[in-house]
Amino acid sequence: MINKDTYLVIMAGGVGSRFWPYSRSYRPKQFLDVLDSGYSLIQLTNNRFKNICPQENVYVVTNDIYVDLVKEHLPELSDDQILSEPVGRNTAPCIAYASYKIASRNKNANIIVSPSDHTVFKEREFEEVVLTAVDAVAKSDKIVTIGIKPSRPETGYGYIQFIPETGGEIKKVKTFTEKPELELAQKFLDSGEFVWNAGVFIWNAKTIRSAFEQHLPDMAELFAPGDAIFYTSEEQAFIRNVYSQCKNISIDYGVMEKAANVYVVQANFGWSDIGSWATLHDLKRKDEDNNVFEANILAYNTRNSIVKGASDKLIIVQGLDGYLVADIDNVLLICEKDNERQFRDFAADIKARKMTEYL
Repeated sequence: MINKDTYLVIMAGGVGSRFWPYSRSYRPKQFLDVLDSGYSLIQLTNNRFKNICPQENVYVVTNDIYVDLVKEHLPELSDDQILSEPVGRNTAPCIAYASYKIASRNKNANIIVSPSDHTVFKEREFEEVVLTAVDAVAKSDKIVTIGIKPSRPETGYGYIQFIPETGGEIKKVKTFTEKPELELAQKFLDSGEFVWNAGVFIWNAKTIRSAFEQHLPDMAELFAPGDAIFYTSEEQAFIRNVYSQCKNISIDYGVMEKAANVYVVQANFGWSDIGSWATLHDLKRKDEDNNVFEANILAYNTRNSIVKGASDKLIIVQGLDGYLVADIDNVLLICEKDNERQFRDFAADIKARKMTEYL
């Protein structure tokens, strides 16, 4: 039975720069049907929690400019369930906004925070893991995150080290590490004490408010007066004022890495963050040369590549190995598929040249 005290916060404010030019400032990847499933990533995210929390307990935090897109993709949400950020300030203010607003209505709320642009292929196993975490935070002051059992020395994910001998299914967290180099990632894998950080958090409303008060007291002080303002016509003006004073900081750095009551539940439910073209290539069905083609294409001596383009344009490639060819809207991009860092460089150069119509 779905518990009325269980809430979901979907974070949907990002642009997805590593997935450019498919993901654009006016159409971020959470609003794309990346998997050709008939559903956008944010719709898939909402759907996978339908057996976990009531629909009226789902909140989406997004940027002002994406509010209409959220309404289009999730028309079942009321205006009160769409939290509009005037400016991006990373995940800590986003989570504080949602958590303080929910707590103002339900002090006993158990809150799940999820990215809007990840995929899960084993949904029953996912539900079991999340419900285990929700049960734990309802009975204690634990802050719980979900860790994915690593299958390879991945350098594109953050890692969580846990203390093996603690607890049963839920282990005490020892350290967090952001995107290690390959050699260190291999050591993490070999040790058996590390999991990938899925970016999903579960906590009780009282617990997270206490964590903000202890570790981000300036931010807590800004959001605390909202108890009397949330769900009123004054909320937007209040939030604009708060965000003008909030520092830009992630929840990982601001709370998770500092708190002593952080735990992780290990999982293996077919997870991917689809953070880049390389991860999309991994997920898609490939031909005998390990290519993913989503285009009107003739390919010669080409392998390990991904090509995406419109059906009304013929794309011809020859001699490619490990390349991305993306012909999307007003951008044609040809580059190495696996070099993720270059995409941020592309975006930075375009901004520097004031060519933002291509972003």
